[in-house]
Amino acid sequence: MKKLVLAVFAMTLLFSVNAQIETPQPSPFTKIEQKVGLTDVTLEYSRPNMRGRTIFGDLVPYGKLWRLGANANTKITFSDDVMVDGQELKAGSYAVFATPNAKSWDVVFYSDANNWGTPREWDDSKVAAKTTAEVYPLPMDIETFTVGFDDLTSNSVNLGMMWANVYTAVKIDVPTDAKVSKAIDATMAGPSAGDYYAAAVYYLSEDKDINKANQWMEKAMSMTEKPAFWQLRQQSLIYAKMGDKKKAIATAKLSLEGAKARGNADYVKMNEDSLKEWGAM
Repeated sequence: MKKLVLAVFAMTLLFSVNAQIETPQPSPFTKIEQKVGLTDVTLEYSRPNMRGRTIFGDLVPYGKLWRLGANANTKITFSDDVMVDGQELKAGSYAVFATPNAKSWDVVFYSDANNWGTPREWDDSKVAAKTTAEVYPLPMDIETFTVGFDDLTSNSVNLGMMWANVYTAVKIDVPTDAKVSKAIDATMAGPSAGDYYAAAVYYLSEDKDINKANQWMEKAMSMTEKPAFWQLRQQSLIYAKMGDKKKAIATAKLSLEGAKARGNADYVKMNEDSLKEWGAM
């Protein structure tokens, strides 16, 4: 019995040691991160080799949905909304599938990006975008399946796919111009009401130039259609610190009124305490 136990222990130890041996994967995983204009694009896929096999029309049949690689489905992730063949893809992750044919590929961006291979049950409602890409013959064989970012510009990139002796690509448009134009407009328009307000409150809290804080706060209020009670509270404190009790009291009363209307007990108490301190209650 003792010998049997020792034998079982030895076999267990042997398998434990063997389990620690790492061997190369036949279709290695690849992750590519690419900045396209101002948009971050990440591609994750596995790369099979030809190994003397006939690929398209044989290993990868024509007219049949393909995972676009090996193992888990190929996944692409966008940090912004992008466009594919006039179709909008919201920011997020998508599985990329293809149906190869001799002269063109049908390429699909699928909203369920977590499949081992192709989905067990295809759901048309999860097709976020679909396009047809022309096939171009290559003058040599590409041993390892390759997907990458080609013809990179500030506003677009081609998702290029090649294997064996064919190449195809899908153009992806990114919103660089819209993002830059928005940033330019915001910057050229100058600071916002929120910028002036934040600067004023900072100067107040850090005991910096109170006159400058007042200038910024009044600018912020002039740009705000209906100042909130919490904004008025800060303005009243700036007036008080400047020694202008009349304005401080008037502004605190407005803040108190707004706080009562919103049911904010904390601001009601703070304003009432201040009004008592300033001799208004």
